Amino acid sequence: MSISIPRGTQDILPGEVEKWQLIEAKARELCEKYQYQEIRTPIFEQTDLFARGVGDTTDIVQKEMYTFEDRGGRSLTLRPEGTAAVVRSFVEKKMFGYPNQPVKLYYMGPMFRYERPQAGRFRQFVQFGVEALGSNDPAIDAEVISLAMNLYKEMGLKKLKLVINSLGDKESRTAHRNALVNHFQPRIGEFCQDCQNRLEKNPLRILDCKQDHNHELMKTAPSIIDYLNDDSKAYFEKLQQYLTQLEIEFVVDPNLVRGLDYYNHTAFEIMSDAEGFGAITTLCGGGRYNGLAEEMGGPETPGIGFAMSIERFIAALKAEGIELEINQGIDCYLAALGEEAKDYTVGLLQKLRLAGVSCERDYLNRKVKAQFKAADRLNAKYVAVLGDEELANNKINLKNMATGEQVEIDLTQFVEYFQELKR
Repeated sequence: MSISIPRGTQDILPGEVEKWQLIEAKARELCEKYQYQEIRTPIFEQTDLFARGVGDTTDIVQKEMYTFEDRGGRSLTLRPEGTAAVVRSFVEKKMFGYPNQPVKLYYMGPMFRYERPQAGRFRQFVQFGVEALGSNDPAIDAEVISLAMNLYKEMGLKKLKLVINSLGDKESRTAHRNALVNHFQPRIGEFCQDCQNRLEKNPLRILDCKQDHNHELMKTAPSIIDYLNDDSKAYFEKLQQYLTQLEIEFVVDPNLVRGLDYYNHTAFEIMSDAEGFGAITTLCGGGRYNGLAEEMGGPETPGIGFAMSIERFIAALKAEGIELEINQGIDCYLAALGEEAKDYTVGLLQKLRLAGVSCERDYLNRKVKAQFKAADRLNAKYVAVLGDEELANNKINLKNMATGEQVEIDLTQFVEYFQELKR
């Protein structure tokens, strides 16, 4: 009986995984420039962390989490997102006491959600995200958005659309919440069961419903923009001012709500406008979550962050026809003729690698012609040919695969010669 890969997961093979590595390397490089430091949290956490942090009215908590009981009877969950765990660590490790504030962190790793697999959506997926904790300045919101936009742009994406909204402070959200309840309550029976359950708990989530998004009441629902108090309006206007200053184009969408309960003030999504990208156009989403640290038992700490799917990032590159240069080839291939020469190349290969040279040799006892073909497939810049006769004379032949030029080198000086050749 054959064993196949679990539904909603994927194998990322050589030739493809290098694209992931390029994106991850660019993300780390940008984070270093922006002064965000990496944090690595457990792949599983206490279930209560996500129920409290993400929100028990969300689809993630209600339907999508991989939850299990360990041998000690504790309820644990594979992380469905990154922010809750980062904030838990921030509180538990008392990062609010660090001298450098705000605390600026990034993470990269697999997340897990039990949902229907489709193009750009997997049950195990990889997220890159950043979190900035400790500042209420809308300038840090603009910085977080600019980091995400710059990552996409530096990898070559052009067909991007930034959508922003304000969910307001607590006072604004309470006023808007009451208006939503009054708007939907008379006809809530026409909506799905999830929406009926959300009416009292979190009516804002009704606006994010995929099943009833075409209902006429959705089009006439009260807009949060109309319920922003003066402070929330000023905050949102300042954010727009900063984005304009950073030359980042954006669209204000009063209907944009994020799928997690902890958002307030700034909410944003970056979408792909590339033709043929697919039905799910969102590449990245984020927003401000003042109050989440207090929910985790910590002091009052404002926060802002985003998360992006690497899978959708790669899909967007494909939709725009952007090919990442991944096959850089190797520096040298050692071709051996004769048993003594083959034995010698084992040690020579090690010396070259320790000297910083990327290299390979034959392990299948192939003829010299087949070894040259193998060198071509590996895109080797040079092929070093060593036979038993050359070994006896302490010589090795080196061929430049681009020019065809060949030189004979003293074997004892070969590693040093090749290092100098690379320089």
